[in-house]
Amino acid sequence: MTKDTPRERVSHPPATCPTAPMTFRFATLDDCPQLAELNHQLIQDEGHGNRMTVPDLELRMREWLPGEYRAVIFEDAGEVVAYALFREREDEIYLRQLFVVRHRRGQGIGRRAVHFLRSEIWPRSKRLTVEVLVANERAVSFWRSVGYANYALSLEILPADDASRGGSEPTRADA
Repeated sequence: MTKDTPRERVSHPPATCPTAPMTFRFATLDDCPQLAELNHQLIQDEGHGNRMTVPDLELRMREWLPGEYRAVIFEDAGEVVAYALFREREDEIYLRQLFVVRHRRGQGIGRRAVHFLRSEIWPRSKRLTVEVLVANERAVSFWRSVGYANYALSLEILPADDASRGGSEPTRADA
């Protein structure tokens, strides 16, 4: 069967057509252990230098959720397939994390999650921001594909003991 047959199009709607039975709910403190594990996977997958352990991440999440952050858990047939963590300010929504579980990537879940956030959760009157590691080209491409545009670029110089993370060792100019 080719991609052009009507049967194929009906059984696999395009990712821009959010018709799958994915649901969402706001996370509670009871979800913190699972959110911490997913956050740990996100840190690994994006190549972030954060060295926090899963227990550390859980403690941080327990501090964030009753405070300035809200988390949304996305489920498909009872399975957690993604989560989003964001902070709402007077004029802006800052999306700190969006993560799709590894075995469900490439199925349009991230795109549908963003659709839910933009159409069901976030007010349309606010500026939306997200930060992406420059080296995470797949994520940069994804965010551009759902409407985000370049705004700023953060640059850093790592301490000498962190050079293995991607920085370079300091050199003497006169050597």
